Amino acid sequence: MVKQLQLEIIVPRQDTTLYFARHETFYPRFGWLKKGFEAVNRNPQIFLAEDAHIQLGVGKNMAKAIRYWCGAFKLIQSDSTPSELGTSLLGDDGYDRYLEDPATLWWLHWHLLKTPCTATTWDFTFNSFRQVDFTQTVLNNALQDKYAGSRVAESSLKKDVACLLRMYVKQKSATSLNEDHLDCPFAELGVIHQAGSSEHFTFRIGAKLNLPAEIIVAACLDYAESVGSQQRTISIFSLLFDPGSPGLVFKLSESALYDALEQVSRWCNALTLSDSTSLLQMSFTEAPNLLKERILEHYYQANLTTSR
Repeated sequence: MVKQLQLEIIVPRQDTTLYFARHETFYPRFGWLKKGFEAVNRNPQIFLAEDAHIQLGVGKNMAKAIRYWCGAFKLIQSDSTPSELGTSLLGDDGYDRYLEDPATLWWLHWHLLKTPCTATTWDFTFNSFRQVDFTQTVLNNALQDKYAGSRVAESSLKKDVACLLRMYVKQKSATSLNEDHLDCPFAELGVIHQAGSSEHFTFRIGAKLNLPAEIIVAACLDYAESVGSQQRTISIFSLLFDPGSPGLVFKLSESALYDALEQVSRWCNALTLSDSTSLLQMSFTEAPNLLKERILEHYYQANLTTSR
């Protein structure tokens, strides 16, 4: 039985720079992240070259979108260097070189929204917009109300919302084999569902069949480290409801988070669930960044499907 959570003060995210419509209206296509990462790995200057699109074998706007998404997912840094995350996932000895495991998509989804986030509409939708059921118009209006004084063009906000929904929502039917009609790989997450008519959407709150406990716990440790506290505990409430928390980013219920922590704690002695003054907490005895990597390695060693 999960204990009743006590309320805490929510710590706001510190992101101040706004990023809108950098994707050229393209959601990340199958193979784009791998293509962009490998291109930078071979040639750090590729995205600065006038013929980058020719080298990548795509249109000019698509090349800009690949550059943006690789940076937004933190697979490359400064447009010219493979990041530690990118190398750990997509490098020659990476965990999932060809993005075959949905767990990797969840981990990338986490990093897309992790501070610093260069996809402001995504950050708003998952961390600030608290409606579970909504329409595209409702989300558009909420986004415009939020950033009314930021001088961002209304058209940019609408492009972002359309791109976000196309990215995460499975298409009910495909009338063409054209690439524009193919689902985005992140639609596999099932985090946003088209409810009834094409105008209505809903966040799926709770456990996700393709979201492993290890990914949830790794994100919890990543979040605990980002908070900046030297303590080796963090409340379940913070992990569920604070802006930027795994609970909001993954749209988890209390029971889904609790079950994931309990599952990993069965084999990981450095992680426990503790109860202090009626406040349920995640406790860990190792540095969160090191423990996070150990848990990820444990998952991928047991479930690795890519060939090396």
